[in-house]
Amino acid sequence: MNGGSSTDPVASHGTANGRPTASRRRVLVATSLAALVAAGALVAFVLPAEYGIDPLGTGAALGLTALSEPGLDALDAAPGAYTAETVTFELQPFESVEYKYRLETGAALVFSWQATGEVVAELHAEPDGAPEGFAESFDRTRAAESHGSYRASFPGWHGWFWENRGIDAVTVSLESAGFFTAARTYRGGHVWEEDRGAVQPWATPSAPPR
Repeated sequence: MNGGSSTDPVASHGTANGRPTASRRRVLVATSLAALVAAGALVAFVLPAEYGIDPLGTGAALGLTALSEPGLDALDAAPGAYTAETVTFELQPFESVEYKYRLETGAALVFSWQATGEVVAELHAEPDGAPEGFAESFDRTRAAESHGSYRASFPGWHGWFWENRGIDAVTVSLESAGFFTAARTYRGGHVWEEDRGAVQPWATPSAPPR
């Protein structure tokens, strides 16, 4: 019993005379603006990028509609077994070696080779059915290393020729991974061919003298 009038908690926190207070109006306005912004972003950006729906034209202008197209270049599935290996060759002065993989059309290969000294190196390939001794060259250099990826444009034997033109012995180490099924070593007038279809990345393949 205070003798004063009681205070309506609802009126003091949310309404005044049945109308929203200023603080509550600000909350309602902010919520409405956030909803409008979200709807605008959905129409202008999300729909073109995710579904190819572009009612405002912003997707075409910003290149977003391309994101909704199937990623034909993002994934390139390859048949056959994946293989990885490391091989090493010791080259005496003016000695050379060739090492090639059996690749079908479109088969990919990632490689990294390093030498303890400068060598003459050539990346080339022998197409199936080509005359004996014919090879298509893709890169020729004098260097101590090279790294990259390679995709076969035709079926055949694809790989490297290394030659030591120096006066000291050189070691060449090749790390490769891809979808090759066999490997050939050309050295000293002899050719060794080894199956790679079942070799796992952690296995050490048998190899000719290196």
